[in-house]
Formats: sequence, C-alpha cells, structure tokens
Amino acid sequence: MNAPVYIAASSVANALGADWAQVSDALFAGDPSGLAQTETLSDGRTPPVGRLRFPLADLPPALAEWESRNNRLIHHCLLPLLPAIHEALSAYGPSRVGIVIGTSTSGIESWEHALARKMTGGVWPNDFHFRRHELGDPAAFVQAVTGAGGPCYGVSTACTSGGKAIVSAARLLQAGLCDAVITGGVDTLCGLTLNGFSVLDSISSARCNPFSTNRDGINIGDGGALFLLTREENDVRIAGWGESSDAHHLSAPDPEGGGAALAIGQALGHAGIEAADIAYLNLHGTATRLNDAMEAQVTQRIFGDDLPCSSTKALTGHMLGAAGSCEAAFVSMALSRGEAPPHLWDGEADPALPVLHLTDRPGERVEGRYMMSCSYAFGGNNLALILARA
Repeated sequence: MNAPVYIAASSVANALGADWAQVSDALFAGDPSGLAQTETLSDGRTPPVGRLRFPLADLPPALAEWESRNNRLIHHCLLPLLPAIHEALSAYGPSRVGIVIGTSTSGIESWEHALARKMTGGVWPNDFHFRRHELGDPAAFVQAVTGAGGPCYGVSTACTSGGKAIVSAARLLQAGLCDAVITGGVDTLCGLTLNGFSVLDSISSARCNPFSTNRDGINIGDGGALFLLTREENDVRIAGWGESSDAHHLSAPDPEGGGAALAIGQALGHAGIEAADIAYLNLHGTATRLNDAMEAQVTQRIFGDDLPCSSTKALTGHMLGAAGSCEAAFVSMALSRGEAPPHLWDGEADPALPVLHLTDRPGERVEGRYMMSCSYAFGGNNLALILARA
C-alpha cells in the first residue's frame, strides 16, 4: 500500500514558545531570546541553553507514576492533539491507532536527581521508578494517556530520533497496520547530555554559529513536537524520506557525505521529484566544524548555491532526539507561510566551505510545493524528510 500520508494534527513546544502559534511567530521573527538562558556545567562553564521558558504543569494524579520532566513535556504537547486523537480512536478503534515516539534522553534528568539522593542518603527515593529512564517510556506514556492500542514503540537514534519516528509512523500507515499514528520526538535538558557533549569538546560557550568561520560547537535545548498522521487528505503530506548509515565513525560524519547524499537521494526518489523541486531546506546545521563542513559540501553538490536554506539551532538549541520532529514542524510552518525560517549567525562565511544560500534575513519568501529537513546523528545515522502541500 503506497497511500499518501497526511498530517492530521500537530503540536510543538520549545525555547521559542509553548504552542504552535508562539513558536511560529518567534521562529519567523528570528527571535534570539530562546538561547538567553545558561546552564552551569561540571567544569564551571555556563553555556547558553534552549530551556523552556514556560512552566510545565504537573501530571494529573492518575498519571503520577509516570512523573518525569520529559513526560510532562510530552503531556503538554499531547493536549492540543487529544481531540483529533479521540476522533481517530472513535473512527478506527484503539487497535488501529499506533504510537511511535523518538527520544534520546527520556527521563534521565529524574534519574540524575534520584541518584544524587541515593549517594547522599543511601536509599533511592520512594517515588523513583527506573522505567522512567527507559527509552521506550515516552511511547508507553502516550499509550497510557490516550488509550491507543496499536503498535507502540520508541525510536532512539540520537539526533535523528524524532524524524525517524515520523518515518516509522508513515510506514505503519502505508503497510496497512494502522489507520492513524501518534508520532514525533521529545527531549529535555539533563546533566548527562550537557556534560557529555562538553567532554567531547562540542559545547560552545556562546550562541552557536552554524556555517560561520567562527563556529565552535553546539548549544543544547528542550523540545517536543508531536503529530497525528493518517491517510485522510489534509493540508500537509509526508511526501518522501530517505535513511542511511555511514558506518564511518562513532561520532564524526563521513567527511565526503556519502551517507547524507544517499538519504537525500532516496527521499527525492521516494517523493518522485527532482532536487530543483525543493523550495527550502532546513539544515541540520549544528555549528560543529565537521558536521557543517560535510553538510555544506553535500547540500551544494546536490542543490547548488541557490536553494534557500537555514539552520534553526541558533534559535532553539540542538534538541537532540526532538530536533528532527521540531524541525519537521518548522518546515510545515514554512510551507503554510511561504516563508523561510531565518538563519541566525554572525555572517562571517567560512571560506573553506561551499557557498550556500543561507536565509539570514527574516521574511525571505520561498514559493514551492516541496520542502525538506535533514538530520544527521552519531554513528553516521542520516535522515532526509520531505513535506509537501497537498
């Protein structure tokens, strides 16, 4: 079955705002305040972070056993989708509604607090449940909230997790295993990732600076974006995708970008379009030396130097397992507005990189039916996702 897959409902929350409208307004204005907060690392540095700027409500008492900051963000993102989810459950039955959620942190933050108490007091807190730390916990939590009874699983492939969850959901629909799937990715800040990336010398002490000659690393942020996918026609369609693995290095990308190019080519072929049909590209754009060098080379080789493109990570931070899903939301917004999200940087291009058309002024118009988002992760895991106006 190759039936088209559509986005029936969407939600998003990150450092730019608490809902779709807030995030969209701040994104297209190029609002830099999402990275105005800092976090103190174990080495004493205080880099910018894209922490949520709104309080997350406590979980309802019936869901108290699921407590973690990650699950509270999931619950926040689920609330706008519940009317559409309940309609799908009624129309198709619970067994036909699936769940695929991407994450790389899950409830690690709650584990960190519990471990600190264990180390000082000798016992684990009474309210600590290790399963909140498991990478399948977000999907199980969505199942507990919604009552969906179809296939339910998590995806954890580092920074491609949220995007790959969307692709997995689309496959469930095209395979006829589901009639609707709740999908997306959610990740929240925690000490393990912040200090882990710092040990790798990948955290910038200033706002990240994608594709600049002065780039020196990433910032990390909270984020979540959830979608309900169905085969019922709607405004935005999941038009194509491509996935590959470099098998090159544990953390560094293939410098030639072979895997990235393969994923992009697969996505274009799956959508049945040419590179020239893409109107805007959301770059992975982490602002690390190696990722940006690889991505600039592949992007210029496939699309030339005229395609409007931008990295949005200087506005939100790198949302890790939620980056792919949140940036898919940004592409959906761009399709609706006919406008490119701005690329925030210092404007000092790296002469060693191929020239790209970075949309560094808010308000740049982009006209076309197809737009793409690319995500590249540790282990050489690559994803290209194409959305289209129906």
